[in-house]
Amino acid sequence: MAGGGGLSVATTVPAFRSDAPLDRPLARAVSAGQARALAGLGLHTVGDLLRHYPRRYAAPGTLTDLAGLLDGEHVTVVAEVVQATMRPTRDGKTLLEAQVTDGVGLLRLGFFAKHRGALRYQEHALVPGRRGLFTGVVSSYRGTRQLMHPQFTIVGAGSEDEERARAESTWPIPLYPASKSIASWQIRDGVRHLLEPLGEDDVPDPLPAAVRATYHLPTLREALELAHVPRTDTDWKRGLDRLRYEEAFVLQAELARRRARVADQAAVRRPPVTGGLLDRFDARLPFVLTAGQREVGAELAEELARPHPMQRLLQGEVGSGKTVVALRAMLQVVDAGGQAALLAPTEVLAAQHARTLHALLGDLAEAGFLGGAEQATRVALLTGSQPAAARRQALADAAGGRAGIVVGTHALLSATVQFAELGLVVVDEQHRFGVEQRDALRAKAGTTPHLLVMTATPIPRTVAMTVFGDLETSVLREIPAGRSGVRTFMADAGRPAYMARTWALVREHVDGGGRAFVVCPRISSDDDAGDGMDLLADDDGPVRRPLRAVLDVAEELADRPELAGVQVGVLHGRMASDDKDRALAEFAAGALPVLVCTTVIEVGVDVPAATVMVVLDADRFGLSQLHQLRGRVGRGAAPGVCLLVSRAEEGSAAWTRLQTLVETSDGFALAAADLELRREGDVLGAAQSGVGSSLRLLRVTRDADVIDRARADATALVAQDPELTGWPALVAAIEDRLAGEREEFLDRV
Repeated sequence: MAGGGGLSVATTVPAFRSDAPLDRPLARAVSAGQARALAGLGLHTVGDLLRHYPRRYAAPGTLTDLAGLLDGEHVTVVAEVVQATMRPTRDGKTLLEAQVTDGVGLLRLGFFAKHRGALRYQEHALVPGRRGLFTGVVSSYRGTRQLMHPQFTIVGAGSEDEERARAESTWPIPLYPASKSIASWQIRDGVRHLLEPLGEDDVPDPLPAAVRATYHLPTLREALELAHVPRTDTDWKRGLDRLRYEEAFVLQAELARRRARVADQAAVRRPPVTGGLLDRFDARLPFVLTAGQREVGAELAEELARPHPMQRLLQGEVGSGKTVVALRAMLQVVDAGGQAALLAPTEVLAAQHARTLHALLGDLAEAGFLGGAEQATRVALLTGSQPAAARRQALADAAGGRAGIVVGTHALLSATVQFAELGLVVVDEQHRFGVEQRDALRAKAGTTPHLLVMTATPIPRTVAMTVFGDLETSVLREIPAGRSGVRTFMADAGRPAYMARTWALVREHVDGGGRAFVVCPRISSDDDAGDGMDLLADDDGPVRRPLRAVLDVAEELADRPELAGVQVGVLHGRMASDDKDRALAEFAAGALPVLVCTTVIEVGVDVPAATVMVVLDADRFGLSQLHQLRGRVGRGAAPGVCLLVSRAEEGSAAWTRLQTLVETSDGFALAAADLELRREGDVLGAAQSGVGSSLRLLRVTRDADVIDRARADATALVAQDPELTGWPALVAAIEDRLAGEREEFLDRV
């Protein structure tokens, strides 16, 4: 009906009572059509619907600004009826035409029917002076904005209790995330109908009573009432504050429980050994460790010597020297009779790590080979596409213990890979590995191995507490001496003179002995995107131009006069492993001084001679990703230049994002800004797993104080009851919200 009404309760089932009322399927609680509409919003149970919180609240005396409406938008507006008239049309139908206002502008409402009687409800409801919520798709007719056949509800109408109706007309109006299939007030009415019969015992509360008392928080049943049926603004603010704290507490309780479990596990102690490989490596280092590297190294050394597993996250600025810190930890484990496994997300990065470790160790990585040091180990590389002979040798070195360090991709997880004494697992880019993959590697050790997680993306403190909350965190901020840094500029892709200067600059650097990366979002013009990169949704409307592709750009650059005689190579994820290694090696050697690639080079690739980074369609990348790409150049003595090429208009959201990168080199500040711009579900890994974020109200960039309090409270509770056996409602909430793929981002052990 145009008038809408609320969700209708299914008549084929008894009154709403069950042993677990919140688990009741909506298909048994509302009409079939409404259940389908709610399922489209991801709501399947009564509990899901009650946790579908309003996105905002409209004050009953505040009308929507109608001037901001755009054609094609699906909107819900609060407006006052000015007039409504009924007249016949030329084709014998009836048109009811109404006008509503925000006090300044007008919005037309139109309803067609075969006869006047079919519009009786609208005629009686749309009385001048009444206020209502009107939902529909905005269009224009003769220069006037309109909603055709909108759904609507009149504020305070429809109640049999006239006094309550007058009271409700002064209450805040909750506006819910809705869809074309179901309007906001229909969701509101359904929530009220299903919430009203529930008692306190029907709504198990995850928060312990003592915690609620400390902060004067309402019960869960009370909080839901305050959020969905507020009488004042204070009501809904108090309700949402409690629900926000609950989200933080449930998450931190699970993280605390995991930390407690790890603390109870046994691990083999790996203390430093005087005169071992680590001492020999330190003695020949051609550079001085930064203060941060020494401090973090001491933390790792102490934890590796304990009889419980180390669980540590190592994060830092681009180029801050995380690899050297990780290598020193691996050598300490090797000295103590163990092995270390380094997992990388791609073959390119795994091969790069292996080359870097070989270069750093020199003859210390050549045990048993001619020219190897008297006291040495081996670094083995295991990937899925390496030649059979090399793979057999690597497998034998890992199983026999000759390889103290084994580097690989997912190939390390296969049943054929065995370790003699796995003591330390180093995971690079943790978020790219799933639960089963981490468990598979852990199972290859006799006892729980120590764990070091490295991330190349600086993580704001609140995110680290939320996403990596079961790990202790070490941060490297200082950049090693000898690096010249990178200057960043924007270039307008729509201005030929700017592009000519871009390629001329590339030529200048190549002639001076430098190398240039040219990054594209796609591999070929037939693709949606490159190597699984996380393209942003467009900030400023639909993208009508094709994104640049590696294969097309490589051909274009070969014909550019500015690059005449310069060899151009390509690198992307579809290439065979040998071809990727060859391309990167020829790039580093200067045989292919310009490399057109996807984001496969985003992290870990270390070519000191690389001095130019050109990112095409830069507005399609996130800030943190662009910061990582920028970090691939300027890693040697020569300064680097990063050119962000895009068609973003000055002042647009995309332009502002790129300008932030131009002005800021602090990776932590950029990561925080990036988080503000992107859905936090992505941060938590939910987008990659295809499920919604378990955080509906909590915002990790805004709610640091809430997270701090919840972390302390949850840690204290777990200290008293490590498995939370005395708190079944809390355990149920953990299992409900963090079950299955939704907990993947938490599984760091």
